[in-house]
Amino acid sequence: MKKLVSTLLVASFVVLSTATFVFAEYSAAGAADFPFFHLGALIVGGLIIVSLKHKYQKLYLSEAIGSFALYTVLIALFTSPVVELIKGLVG
Repeated sequence: MKKLVSTLLVASFVVLSTATFVFAEYSAAGAADFPFFHLGALIVGGLIIVSLKHKYQKLYLSEAIGSFALYTVLIALFTSPVVELIKGLVG
C-alpha cells in the first residue's frame, strides 16, 4: 500500500509540474511558438521517474520529486522565452 501511495504522489507531482510548465510557456510564448519538443521531453522524463519510483522501493519520495523538479527547471531553461531573456540581460 505504501508503494502505491508514494507512486501516486510522485505521479501527481509530475502532472502538476507539467501543467505549470504548459501554462507558463503558453502565456510567455503563445500558441504559435509553443515548445512541443520540450513538453514531450518533460512527459517522457516524468514517465521514467514515475516508473523508477514504482519499480525500486529504496528510491525515496523526496529524491524522485526533487529530481523531477530539477529536470523541469532544466527543460524550462532551454526554451525560447528564457533564452531571449538571458540574451537581453547579457547583451
